[in-house]
Amino acid sequence: MDSLITAAARALAAGDPLGALNRVAWRSDAPALALRGIAMAQLGDFARAKTLVKSAARAFGAKEAVARARCIVAEAEIALASRELAWPAKALDHARETLDAHGDHLNAAHARTLEVRRALLIGRIDEAERMLGAIDSATLPPASLAAHELMAAGIAMRRVRTKAARIALARASDAACAAGIPALIAEVEAARHSLDAPAARIIEQGTARLLSLDEVETLFASNALVIDACRNVVRDAHTLVSLARRPVLFMLARMLAEAWPCDTPRDALIARAFRIRRADETHRARLRVEMGRLRAMLRPLADVHATRDGYTLAPRHAHTVAVLARPVDDEHASLLACLADGQSWSSSALALALNASQRTVQRALDGLASAGKVQSFGRGRARRWMTPPMPGFATALLLPADLASG
Repeated sequence: MDSLITAAARALAAGDPLGALNRVAWRSDAPALALRGIAMAQLGDFARAKTLVKSAARAFGAKEAVARARCIVAEAEIALASRELAWPAKALDHARETLDAHGDHLNAAHARTLEVRRALLIGRIDEAERMLGAIDSATLPPASLAAHELMAAGIAMRRVRTKAARIALARASDAACAAGIPALIAEVEAARHSLDAPAARIIEQGTARLLSLDEVETLFASNALVIDACRNVVRDAHTLVSLARRPVLFMLARMLAEAWPCDTPRDALIARAFRIRRADETHRARLRVEMGRLRAMLRPLADVHATRDGYTLAPRHAHTVAVLARPVDDEHASLLACLADGQSWSSSALALALNASQRTVQRALDGLASAGKVQSFGRGRARRWMTPPMPGFATALLLPADLASG
């Protein structure tokens, strides 16, 4: 490798894309194309970066398996940064195996980190944690170690384990400072601010206030029955019942919790849960059926009693009842949470992250665009959506999560 390529690679490793381009901008050989692509990615021009890295992969010969594998890893990283989450995971997995087989364990670990980041973005928390645990962090250089610890903090935040998240962020901060890369230091600092920002609202006996993630963790460990509207579960300190696939039942549980210790009138339950303005006897019969189902689902945690005018919630073990709601009360809060990272997303990537159909996501985006909450650029398959980050709010409880893991 010639001196200019080496100098450009060192500049990129130090977070200096302009310095790298100054050395290889006019060259079109395979190594220079790859470095130019990475530099353009660091500068935010992902379309140009993707084209350059693809060209570099084609330019490397069939015998240069390691170089081609590195290009595939770089292409996956560019796709992740531009929120194209449907890139072929098998190609990245094969590239990682190639790098490991040829002794390039550092780039193999980087490929694994990209897999972790993708799993985290689409809510596969168990998978992300398992893959992150397979990486030997002791062998990583400072920049890679900072990225590793950021992933660990992200997993801990999504699991509402704030102590573990703070420890991981402290390690990430030390590693980022050791690496001396300003963008990486800023990313860690942004994550630390996010951890301290309001993460949810608690609604308790008619009053509402914002909670930090630390306070949410304390609430989960307390002697309270929590109707968690961020993840559509009902829980106390020991038991969790998921109603994520039963939206009507969850809405009924939430309404009972918001009115606790009083009862909720039948007509109010029907109007909000069934979205019907005028109730008749068939709707009241349906309400009795749904209340029976809710009573069966919540049996480990609470009972549901019929009163003269409606229904009331009776916790079995908890001393109080609270509703944990999203900090931003919007029908499409989960979608806005994805866009709140400041990156540009395709509708297909949002559908994958939210486990929803692309048509549903597109309708929601059109509605949000009409309300001025999101904006798009580009056309057709190149169309991207974005919104400024929500000021002062953490999004850990808004993003997709593996509900089965609790």
